[in-house]
Amino acid sequence: MTSDVDSRALAPPTVVPATVQDASGIHKLVNYWAADGQMLPRTLAETYENLRDFFVIREGDQVIACAALHIMWADMAELKSLAVDPDIQSRGHGSALVAACVEEGRRLGMERLFALSYRPGFFERLGWQQADVMNLPRKVWNECYRCPKFPGCDEIALTFDLD
Repeated sequence: MTSDVDSRALAPPTVVPATVQDASGIHKLVNYWAADGQMLPRTLAETYENLRDFFVIREGDQVIACAALHIMWADMAELKSLAVDPDIQSRGHGSALVAACVEEGRRLGMERLFALSYRPGFFERLGWQQADVMNLPRKVWNECYRCPKFPGCDEIALTFDLD
């Protein structure tokens, strides 16, 4: 017989749209990885302003993983702020969030999603393709000026075609 702990570990994570109660947890998780240089930091105000973009996975009432899908134009959206609690890496939470964002992109009628990442292999395992960031619209560079690495970006651009 499987214990409760074992069955929780095997159960697929439940991805849900974020609520205002999730904002501080999203903020904390994103900024944990931002402090490590893995993504851009977000203020709590930015988190609230973009809350409708976010999906979360919770354990109890604590956010343990998040991702956002931000519409850039009529045909393109960015998957960003993908963050998973470091204590639960490699358990399918990131993949579940990416799948939710892909489904949301389809629901919205997007043609293509893109992401900028330091972990291209993760996205490639999910069917994403590396792309030349210079071939993406300049709007993609919307937040780059805030990055400490600007203009010497070393993130890898990836795309996922939805059609």
